[in-house]
Amino acid sequence: MMMHQGLGLDVFNDLPRHKAVHALFECCCSVTWASHVADGRAYGSYAEFFTRADLELGELSDADVDALASTCPSITGVDAAMLRRELAKVNRTRLSKLLGPEGGWPPY
Repeated sequence: MMMHQGLGLDVFNDLPRHKAVHALFECCCSVTWASHVADGRAYGSYAEFFTRADLELGELSDADVDALASTCPSITGVDAAMLRRELAKVNRTRLSKLLGPEGGWPPY
């Protein structure tokens, strides 16, 4: 279970850098990726945020991707391109949980 869920984009943008990196690291276990995405703040929209997250995932070195794959023991014998696509899917799901619904949660 993720510690950071449903933050919303405004709250995420306002987090201190180290907390933003920590929250992002929960989504994708790469300090390099989390640092680059955190450094891209403030994001004006979910689309801008997800675009940057995808871009930075694509920019990871093969060594970084291999390190990510080692955190998922069920992934073995997968070529690099397929691994990057699968990581992107997982990453988007986790980032969606981190931010919560666009526009925030309905008032109760």
